[in-house]
Amino acid sequence: MSAFQRLPAIFFGHGNPMNALADNVYTRGWRQIGASIPKPRAVLCISAHWYVPYTGVTAMPSPPTIHDFGGFPRELFEVQYAAPGSAEIAAEIRDVIGPSVRLDESWGLDHGTWSVLCHVYPDHDVPVLQLSIDEILPARAHYRIGGQLAALREQGILLIGSGNLVHNLHAYGWGRRVIEPYDWAVRFEQQAREWMLAGNHQPLIDYESLGQDAALAAPTPDHYLPLLYVLGAQLPGDEVTFPVEGVDGGSISMLTVQLG
Repeated sequence: MSAFQRLPAIFFGHGNPMNALADNVYTRGWRQIGASIPKPRAVLCISAHWYVPYTGVTAMPSPPTIHDFGGFPRELFEVQYAAPGSAEIAAEIRDVIGPSVRLDESWGLDHGTWSVLCHVYPDHDVPVLQLSIDEILPARAHYRIGGQLAALREQGILLIGSGNLVHNLHAYGWGRRVIEPYDWAVRFEQQAREWMLAGNHQPLIDYESLGQDAALAAPTPDHYLPLLYVLGAQLPGDEVTFPVEGVDGGSISMLTVQLG
């Protein structure tokens, strides 16, 4: 029997990197998630912002905080999320997925990871690793890797994906005070919720064939694919919940999906 309590798999809609500095309904929800689950041995995050032509896992003892954006206030660039890494846990992750996984020391923690974790684990006291998204692979392969990672949930590792179910920056309400969610964003999120509650993942894997709403919701794959890793890691008996929800700027879904 494992000495660890099974941990959930969670997809976070991370949205604007300024959420790292914010106290709002989203960040308070993230803090509540951290307080409500057993403290993990480590976190493995699949972030939309490490999108490269290979599968790699960060393997350095002290991953740097990457400020992978521009045009934001200086205080955001001064944020340092000084969580440790772990070469040992990186090797465990490679063993689970396969020897083609690179043990990587060129990346670190990008804002898809630290802008959320600075609220979930604000004391920087849980080791954090990132897994890259291989841009060459089809959607079903990302889902399959999630299935391989599911075993880690029984070994004290919190598996998270960080992206956005709906992420259309071209339609985003830049500089506007309030913009109502676009009808296509609402429809796609609602349909996705229904499929997830029903345990019907196939349409979400085949999202590129779902028509105009899906094309507007996920015009690029990078922010969508982290969800497939989390869905792939679903285990029997997992309850599906949505502890954080909302739409930012009309076209960015802030939905959090928690399995277990």
